[in-house]
Amino acid sequence: QVQLVESGGGLVQAGGSLRLSCAASGRTFSSYGMTWFRQAPGKEREFVAGISRSSDYTYYAPSVKGRFTISRDNAKNTVYLDLNNLKPEDTAVYRCAATSKEVGLPSPGEYDYWGQGTQVTVSS
Repeated sequence: QVQLVESGGGLVQAGGSLRLSCAASGRTFSSYGMTWFRQAPGKEREFVAGISRSSDYTYYAPSVKGRFTISRDNAKNTVYLDLNNLKPEDTAVYRCAATSKEVGLPSPGEYDYWGQGTQVTVSS
C-alpha cells in the first residue's frame, strides 16, 4: 500500500512559479513510475508529466513542455513538479499517481495509487 500526499499549490499570477511535492509512504517508492495529472473544473483529467523509477526517463504533455519539470528523490520518497511561466489555463487540481510499471502511460487507468490533489490557481 502506498499513500500519496501532495503539497505546494496556491494562488499565483500569470508568469509566476510554484513547486509541487508529492510525498509517498512506504519503503518501495523507487519501485513505482510516478506521474502528475491535473483536472480543471468541467474538464477531463489530463496527463501532465511522468518520470520513470530511476529518473532515466521523463516525458511531458505538449502544453507544459519547456515550462514544467518533473523530478524525484527516491531517498526522500518524493516526486516534484516545478511549474514555471504559469498561465491561467494551468489552473487545476494537480494530483500525483503511482504505477507499478517502469514508466506510467498518460491514461489514468494505468495507476495503482492516487493522491488527493493540490489546487493551483493562476490569475491573469
